[in-house]
Amino acid sequence: MATEDLRLSEWERSKISNQDANLLKKLGFMKKEKMLIFPGEESFPTPSIGYRVTFIDHLIRGLSTPIHEFLRGLLFVYGLQLHQLTPNSILHISIFITLCECFLGTPPNWGLWKRIFLVRRNSSHNTAYNVGGVVICVRPDVEYFDVKFPDSVQGWRKRWLYIREEDIDSQEYNIAPFDGSEKILRRRSWDAEATDEEKMATEALMKRIYELQNTRGKELSGKMGQDFELEEPEGNRLRDALSLLEIHGDLARRTIVDAKTALTRLFPYFFPKKNLPNTFADLTKCFIPEEDLGLALRQESLKIGVEGTIALVAKSQQDVDWAKAGETKRMQTEKWRALIKAAKPHSKKILSFLGYKPAPSSSSAKPEVK
Repeated sequence: MATEDLRLSEWERSKISNQDANLLKKLGFMKKEKMLIFPGEESFPTPSIGYRVTFIDHLIRGLSTPIHEFLRGLLFVYGLQLHQLTPNSILHISIFITLCECFLGTPPNWGLWKRIFLVRRNSSHNTAYNVGGVVICVRPDVEYFDVKFPDSVQGWRKRWLYIREEDIDSQEYNIAPFDGSEKILRRRSWDAEATDEEKMATEALMKRIYELQNTRGKELSGKMGQDFELEEPEGNRLRDALSLLEIHGDLARRTIVDAKTALTRLFPYFFPKKNLPNTFADLTKCFIPEEDLGLALRQESLKIGVEGTIALVAKSQQDVDWAKAGETKRMQTEKWRALIKAAKPHSKKILSFLGYKPAPSSSSAKPEVK
């Protein structure tokens, strides 16, 4: 049998049970119309335009659309098709993305990935698989989370289906079109290790991972909070919460990316002398004034009141010793003294505008209005 025929023979008619469909429904994949399409009688995947080939076991381990940009990058660098990754490899990728975004506060880091993982060919009994022919492994010399994998995922290759690919505006590239007969070719990138510069840049992240594993009482194990079983009771609140998180997680991620892009463009116009903040907390500080806005408002209100009084008195043609009117020595409150002193320069401007020139009085040599 030819090599291509061997690769094609790995595909057969999809066998998705009602239990599989109910599980996908509980995970939230059925909430959007035509998000998933179950194959008919075809024995080889023929996805329609806008759809990808995936597996039940890929979906329950974190795969969703739109395909995360980090996964798209991995497929490109390793020269792989999505169906060539094993289910547990998808789980490794899902956990790594969650670790970076939710616990390390950084986008998935390529240098960190190379420090932790490597790629190997998946074979059994002298048979090299094409479907699920590549497995992602933790490097043996790396201390990483003890991820609990299911004891067996036998038969996962038989449960394939089509999932709709949702495009997003900020996504420049997508994964390669499906080719079920494409041969897996080993690349140098499979064994690529982090450079010295990447190790130095990711050292703090590795220390943080160690802390997450070993902080007493707050350890992260990498284990899934609940194993996925095909037979589950209805009304599972934990499953419902996970479903909502999966449904809205990509939307939240895209919204954050769009907001960050807008902030990068708008921030220099509003705060030209400040650096773009890295965190939301730093952004809020930009809107907190250093001065007391209440005091500034009272000062402006007092200035307006003083100016109005001066204008009325000046219009009445009365003689006023403005120096004595502005005397603050007898006042007991330092704050109010400061307010009146701040208003006096504006009073002189009002008098000048109205055409009244202050003249020195014989007693005080202070300006008067004649």
